[in-house]
Amino acid sequence: MDVRHYNREAWDRQVAARSPWTLPVSAAVVAAARAGDWSVILTPTLPVPRTWFPADPSCDVLCLASGGGQQAPVLAAAGMRVTVFDNSPAQLAMDSLVAEREGLDLTIVEGDMADLGRFPDDAFDVIVHPVANCFVPDVHPVWREAFRVLRPGGSLLAGMMNPAYYIFDYEKLVLGELEVRFDLPYSDVENLDAAALAQYQEEGTPLEFSHTLDDLVGGQMTAGFLLAGYYEDRFAPADDCALSRRMPTMFATRALKPPVGWPLA
Repeated sequence: MDVRHYNREAWDRQVAARSPWTLPVSAAVVAAARAGDWSVILTPTLPVPRTWFPADPSCDVLCLASGGGQQAPVLAAAGMRVTVFDNSPAQLAMDSLVAEREGLDLTIVEGDMADLGRFPDDAFDVIVHPVANCFVPDVHPVWREAFRVLRPGGSLLAGMMNPAYYIFDYEKLVLGELEVRFDLPYSDVENLDAAALAQYQEEGTPLEFSHTLDDLVGGQMTAGFLLAGYYEDRFAPADDCALSRRMPTMFATRALKPPVGWPLA
């Protein structure tokens, strides 16, 4: 199965269905950001600490797998030079909508989060990467490419799913039950039966993949990053599941590309 092609079409259908992760920010949010009152999220509820962004707003930001008209317009309104990069044309159309509506300067590019070859080395100061790497089978290319396109001293701000989420039967989770069903790492492609996959295709549900903590956190360090920040989050009450009532189901990291001359010994 061509996962990238499948998930591009699935996310286009999520936009048509008005998934909460596809709804663009309002004019009021953009106006507040222009006035210096802004925040963005990597996970469902907690805002990214402002200290994770450069003090000087005139920086180059890549919103990676971050279409939907949510993070990128806010950061552009705050004064940053923003490129939004996503696999879904319909998600990117939401960013175009806000940019046109609010007179924002956004660079909008369609592509695979694991292949940033259209960008040169050292192109960005910050990468904003909300929970999205659960939609690719292998996260290591994402970290390697992020490291390459960041300038020395730049930051990767990434949201991730807690791998424990994927050991449970999802259908029972949303009904309030915890039933351990799957080994990790989990893959919709490998673990769902033919009937369930057919239902996903019929409903336009994106395919997900778990990644180990070794791949998620250790993988960033293997790519060359230094871990500089961490927090945990869980689903919002309206999207709650049995597991998120008991433990955080997502987390975010701030990973730094070492500045030139950083002592690695």
